[in-house]
Amino acid sequence: MNFKRIQYFDHPTDAADRPWVILFHGFGADAHDLEGLRDYIFLNSKVNWRFPNGVFEVPIGPGWTGRAWWPLTLSSLPSDWSDYTPDVMSALVPAVIKMIEDLKVPWNKVILGGFSQGAMLATEIYLQAPEKPLGLISMSGSLIRQTEWTQKLEARKGAKVFLCHGENDQVLPIKGSQKLLNIFKQKGLEPQWVTFPGGHEIPPKALQGITQYINGLI
Repeated sequence: MNFKRIQYFDHPTDAADRPWVILFHGFGADAHDLEGLRDYIFLNSKVNWRFPNGVFEVPIGPGWTGRAWWPLTLSSLPSDWSDYTPDVMSALVPAVIKMIEDLKVPWNKVILGGFSQGAMLATEIYLQAPEKPLGLISMSGSLIRQTEWTQKLEARKGAKVFLCHGENDQVLPIKGSQKLLNIFKQKGLEPQWVTFPGGHEIPPKALQGITQYINGLI
């Protein structure tokens, strides 16, 4: 399988030296799904935004399709994602890294983030990147590829990362993010952790935490 080009939508500033925030959408959504977050993340200085589009088309209802980063069978999701590895990951990661490197900016100017499936992909890219990215935002994500991620985290010691999750999430239970949080701590990262009394969503409390986190990086 070969993903030649990842499609995306950009919202650049007039300042080429400003950081890029790259947000990956969740399963069944598309590149426009997270664009609106720009209006609720109030930053002290400008950043550039990129919203990539999932490489797979997936049905989400009669006559409706969305996008995904890898296929899932929603009727048989794992109860524990810790050792889950998508079949397409080995082909997907190089394509996403190329998309980012085509920006011609250093990795220390790149903040990666995502929601749900997109959070898993963002974490994968954060760990696979040849140099340490500026930041990581995991919204309602989960630990996957536990062995591989644990090994890669050795090179990210001291990094500041952000995680948030709904306490009543029935789609992707909070325990997956808690496991990821614990591994981050064990490996010497500095995670910011926000929970909220909700489900699989991005409420104001999460956006406030993300705003604080990004402002602390830029």
